[in-house]
Amino acid sequence: MTETPAVARIQQHLIRPTNMSTSLPRAVRLPINRCNLPAAILGSLTYQRHPVPLKLDGVEELHRPLFEHLARLDDPAERAGMFMAHMGAAFSLEDPEAAGYTPQHGRAKASYLRILRGWAFDADGREGAVLKGWVESRFGLLPRHHGGPIRDFSGPAYRHYLEQRSGGLYNTNSLEAQFDLLYSYCQYELARQWPASTHLTLYRGVNRMGGYEELGEATANRHRRTVLLNSLNSFTRERERACEFGDSILEVQVPLPKVFFFHGLLPGKLRGEKEFGVIGGVYEVRVFLE
Repeated sequence: MTETPAVARIQQHLIRPTNMSTSLPRAVRLPINRCNLPAAILGSLTYQRHPVPLKLDGVEELHRPLFEHLARLDDPAERAGMFMAHMGAAFSLEDPEAAGYTPQHGRAKASYLRILRGWAFDADGREGAVLKGWVESRFGLLPRHHGGPIRDFSGPAYRHYLEQRSGGLYNTNSLEAQFDLLYSYCQYELARQWPASTHLTLYRGVNRMGGYEELGEATANRHRRTVLLNSLNSFTRERERACEFGDSILEVQVPLPKVFFFHGLLPGKLRGEKEFGVIGGVYEVRVFLE
């Protein structure tokens, strides 16, 4: 990979000796991906502290007219409407026959919205496997949980994930390309709606911290921990909402480029618990007992 200014900027923080807990373990990342930073960097604790934009290969170039049009709209609701109209036209979502669908072949209803709704209902279901597979392909981050911990990539849990991922993608209409555009649009909206921000404070309710992979040695301050999160995770901006899902609360400073989608991105389309879909890696978190 050719060194880019983004890579060089983060590498400035990697020159001095660092605790190994800041690094993304080699066993949980791929050597290649489809964005401007390798998984070893974008999945590291250093990236959480010093984020730079993540760009998926070719998406903004392919859909340049959309982003040029969005730049002329001041109303987020209008931009959302324009995005959904473009998505429908680009992937023939309202006219599946134009994309080659026949009643005998293809799954016309398998769209980005249907997958997101399925993820919100069950992150360990087929739709969740499809989204985790997209993160694996685009960012090089392997899943750590899908219906159970994934520690052995020749074991039954990983095979189950692969079966659900392939089944969820089979005979669909460029689902992963739809996610590419959704992520790029999400990043565009985050930049416009939070122009002065680099991070969002998000929360997640958990019942057992023992289910999370902690990196590095234990410290005296048990409220601060370094953990390896799953490839894709659900968070919320509302701490009170997170309390409903566990007896402990994780508070995380999430870099904006690690946000895949959020509840208000497409008004009226993503019904759920005001979720934020967060791409994983190594994170420093604060833990609070309720």
